[in-house]
Amino acid sequence: MPGLRTVIYKVSDLEKAKDWYRHAFQTSPYFDQPFYVGFNIGGYELGLDPNEKPGAVKGDNAVAYWDVAD
Repeated sequence: MPGLRTVIYKVSDLEKAKDWYRHAFQTSPYFDQPFYVGFNIGGYELGLDPNEKPGAVKGDNAVAYWDVAD
């Protein structure tokens, strides 16, 4: 079914963000590497990308991926 599939947040502190989401959703990541951390939240992926750029503009730190019908 078409809809939201993945949201990836760019973070400046991967360990701190991972701990926050782990406690917020009471689940551990299914993928945990220094370059990306992924959580399965109700069948959707919540990803953490540690490549936030210094001085990044607020609101420019997330990317959403949608499933659409061809």
